[in-house]
Amino acid sequence: MIFVVGHKNPDTDSICSAIAYAELKKNLGVEAEAVRQGEVNPETAFVLEKFGVAVPELMTEWDGKKVILIDHSDVSQSIDNIDKAEIVEIIDHHKIGDITTPNPIFFLAMPVGCTATAVKILYDYHGIEIPKNIAGILLSAILSDTVIFKSPTTTEKDIKAAEDLARIAGIENLNTFGIQVKSKLSNVDEMSAEEIIKRDFKDFNMSGNKVGIGQVELVDLSIIEPRIDEILSRMREMKESEGYAGMYMMLTDIIKEGTLLLAVTDDESIVEKAFNAKLENNRVWLDRVMSRKKEIVPPLENAYSS
Repeated sequence: MIFVVGHKNPDTDSICSAIAYAELKKNLGVEAEAVRQGEVNPETAFVLEKFGVAVPELMTEWDGKKVILIDHSDVSQSIDNIDKAEIVEIIDHHKIGDITTPNPIFFLAMPVGCTATAVKILYDYHGIEIPKNIAGILLSAILSDTVIFKSPTTTEKDIKAAEDLARIAGIENLNTFGIQVKSKLSNVDEMSAEEIIKRDFKDFNMSGNKVGIGQVELVDLSIIEPRIDEILSRMREMKESEGYAGMYMMLTDIIKEGTLLLAVTDDESIVEKAFNAKLENNRVWLDRVMSRKKEIVPPLENAYSS
């Protein structure tokens, strides 16, 4: 058995691409099963329920197991005790991380806006017909990760894949459906400050500095504005207790197409170096910034290395 798994704090792409890729491997005669490393968020739960797909089982023990990694190649985002598992494939759309393997493997790091796009392309490559429910969850992942094609990570391949998948899944209006999907993450009323921070949170090693970057996408920034001081307070506590050089939280307004960046850092000049903008009360508005992968991580890495 080969287990297909996305990153910690899984998002819709991480979960749905794992499910779809496991199904592709089964069609190719490989015994594969999609699993997850954490709880599914409300957006992912909505998508899986809508298309009648079961939530993958939670798995935390990897000793001796064969694993395909989806949507990541960084040790900090991957399975615990990764050295005790056998990584046999990696399917991703991010920069190549620091995971190493003792043997050659199939490693696809495609420069597209979503791992689901790469998975759809692999279905086409192998000539495997995509079932309606799998098409639906792959489409949802693309619309989520590309922020309904507003993210600068969006490519023509993402748009073409989404259009093809929409025809299979019976979705007529991509924008309307995309907003329906994205709106599921906007309700933060019943979440604690730490739950908001950790909902979509990733650790990075930037020139020896432990850096954490979270993101919450909202249909209206006003939804979360009353919670900002509370979120910043918890970020300060987490920074000290977990040894971060900097913690950053993206509050992304998908309608206004910009991000209010919250920052708690040892050196506030890092933000100015990265984004040519000064923090005021631990926050700064970054117009047209939507993507952690393309617009937040690279400038921060450059700032920490300079």
